[in-house]
Formats: sequence, C-alpha cells, structure tokens
Amino acid sequence: MKHKNSHLLVGYWSRIRKGRDVPDQTDLDPRAIKRMLPYVFLLDAEDPSRPIYRLAGTALCERFGFELKGTGFLAHWEAQSSVALTSLLRQALRLKQPVCLTSIGASADCGMVELETILAPVTFGPGEPTRFIGMIQILSDASQLHGRPIAFQRLAASQLIHEDEPASAADNPPPPPPALRSHPKAPHLRLVVSQDEPAAAHFDSGELMAKMFDVFGKGLSAS
Repeated sequence: MKHKNSHLLVGYWSRIRKGRDVPDQTDLDPRAIKRMLPYVFLLDAEDPSRPIYRLAGTALCERFGFELKGTGFLAHWEAQSSVALTSLLRQALRLKQPVCLTSIGASADCGMVELETILAPVTFGPGEPTRFIGMIQILSDASQLHGRPIAFQRLAASQLIHEDEPASAADNPPPPPPALRSHPKAPHLRLVVSQDEPAAAHFDSGELMAKMFDVFGKGLSAS
C-alpha cells in the first residue's frame, strides 16, 4: 500500500473487527472516516463476477463521470483485468483479508493516472462476508487526466493484506494477466510518474456523509 489513506482504512477495518475475522457492515461509523468518505464506497459482491456499488462517495462519482450507486464495479475495467478481479474478490472473501489493487486509469483521450484501490471484506448480517468497504485514491498527477473522467482501468498489480503487512507468498492472489491488449479508449497505455509520498488529503464529506449516516443508521436493509 502506498497511499496513507489506504493504511488508515485498513487499520480502521482491523480495529472494528473486535476479535472477529471481519467486521459487519453495521459496525462502520462514517464519523470515524469522515475525511475519507468522498473516496469511500460499499460493494456488494454476493456474486463476485458481478459486484455492484451499493454506495459511492461524491468525489469518486465525479472522478468516473457518473453516479456509481447501482452500477457494476467491473464495468470500466479491461476484459482480462475483470477476470483477474473476479478471482481476487473471491479469494479476499474466502480468506477474509483486504486486497490492495494497483491499476492504470485512463480518460477517453488517453490521459493516464496510477490508482490504488483497497477492498476490505465485511459481513452483512449472519454468515460469510459478501460485501466490501473500499476506497480509490490517485497516486500520480491527477492533472494528467486534463479534467476528464476515468473511462477505463487496467489491473497492474494486486496484493492481499494481512493486518498492516503483506500476506505470505502462499496466500498471494494470482498476478494480473501479463500482456493485455490495448483498449480502444486507451491505446498504448503508459504509466505516468508516481508520487513517492502522496500529499495529505483533506476532504469535505459532503453529500455522501449524509447518505451514509442515514443508510448505516438503518442497518442498510437489503433491497
């Protein structure tokens, strides 16, 4: 994990487990992560091949150019990356461990950034975990997007996280496909320069804060 907010989210997830393998969705308190809320989302992965955004922060919706709630998490990923991600989601749920994804995000006119996505499994009532609390952060220079939304993502690396340390080699998820074909929206992908130390982020919780207070307060009854 490179971004400090990724460490903060995984640390929060670990604290609220309170001796359990994973926390429950009702344990999530928006006030505890209010400065990160615009970049936080909830993912329903009951079917890992078709994960759906249950909630998404306003900054994420702006970054992707549309309201993410109710849409498919894999919709803007390159096809082979989607296959690898389905396997990663299943593995993270089975092992009850967070996973860190590194990807290349591209706008329709090929402006590119490096992204870091954290997915930490949570239960939704009794039984095995079927959902994730997640967060997406840009690691590189966001001006490379030229103000355009991200239209396409390609998986570059992935790692299961055990507490604050990487999982053992035996538990590492499969690597992303080695040679991905160019996508029509992002030909000739290249990685822009990353920041070694991302700047501290200060966020306005905005609309998502109110929504999450309302939803978590009601225990997010299944629709």
